[in-house]
Amino acid sequence: MKCLKPPPYQAHQLKTACSSCSVVELCLPIGLTGSEVERLDTLIAQRFKVKKGAALYRAGDPLRSLYAVRIGSFKTSVLSVDGREQVTGFQMPGEMLGLDAISTDLHACNAIALEDSEVCPIHFAHLEKLAGELPSLQHNLNKILSREIVRDHDMLMVLGNMNSDERLAAFLLNLSQRLSMRGFSPRNFVLKMRREEIGSYLGLRLETICRGIAHLRDQGLAEINGREVRIQNLDGLKQLVVGCHRPLQ
Repeated sequence: MKCLKPPPYQAHQLKTACSSCSVVELCLPIGLTGSEVERLDTLIAQRFKVKKGAALYRAGDPLRSLYAVRIGSFKTSVLSVDGREQVTGFQMPGEMLGLDAISTDLHACNAIALEDSEVCPIHFAHLEKLAGELPSLQHNLNKILSREIVRDHDMLMVLGNMNSDERLAAFLLNLSQRLSMRGFSPRNFVLKMRREEIGSYLGLRLETICRGIAHLRDQGLAEINGREVRIQNLDGLKQLVVGCHRPLQ
């Protein structure tokens, strides 16, 4: 019998446990008791690595698992009718991937690793069953789904109400807040995505992104060299988006 070559993300498989994970306070187990976390642990047989540029899943793939990002980062995207990529989100440690497939049992987007990453797969059918037995787990799952809806609403508000500089400022504030929650500097960080991908996400052309970066620098708000970000005036960046809704969640 011919052996099939495993996909890139299955090349390295490692054991894991939610209770010992560094991002447990940002992920599905938040607020669960020790015994409840142990039961959730049983659904995660192993975590696996996803190489930079490899797909965790693609649009049209069947739903098998939800994926908690443990290390690294991802982008989600869809293809437009004319074949262009539309970036729909960026995910970092402690966040979930795969929620797009719950309604139809098929993934609606592609999930691509922006760097060498690692995820914890949680078999969805087993997760549903356990959530039915643990109200606290069901509550956490509902919160994650609600958060996705809020993000969609925020994105619509950004695209509808903000100019290009305000969109870029809101994007940087979003990254700053999310990184701060994970114990990293809110003022100095490295972008994992390309400027073209940021433009796709924010509905802006590459040249508009470049102009926006120059404007933020000229105003003394933020300096971006290559992929290195240094926020010089965090309060000033916040003021730029005041009155245009809160920064992206």
